[in-house]
Amino acid sequence: MQKEVLVEVSGLQMIDENGNEEPIQIIVPGEYYLKNGCHYLRYEEILDETAEPTVNYVKVSTDGIEVRKKGLVNVQMVFECGRKTMALYTTPFGTMEMGISATSLTFQETEDEIKIDIAYALEMNTYHVANCALSITVTPRNREGIL
Repeated sequence: MQKEVLVEVSGLQMIDENGNEEPIQIIVPGEYYLKNGCHYLRYEEILDETAEPTVNYVKVSTDGIEVRKKGLVNVQMVFECGRKTMALYTTPFGTMEMGISATSLTFQETEDEIKIDIAYALEMNTYHVANCALSITVTPRNREGIL
């Protein structure tokens, strides 16, 4: 995989027991590299039209998957199957404590694509708020038909 990539992030949050869902999806340019057996990804997203971009860092290792956000929101989320991890989610409106319990982590790599899938339960301030799914697909930026 080359350094300059396109990053497609899609997610789904199951908000309540009735199955109401909140989907998200972005496609942005990013950077990828492999170092010491770990896969690293960096990309930016705009969370609020008036704010600076939030920089996202993803690290995939044999231990699990780590997602860090720096900008309008700040958080370091660690996903490891069979283990609940805690994080502080900081926004302009305050800080909340998050609990993350990954139920499924998959990483697939081919010559032209990397696919990361995460399923997890999310708690805020010790209360279960959603079952979530996050999918990240990484492809070369110069793929045919894509600039």
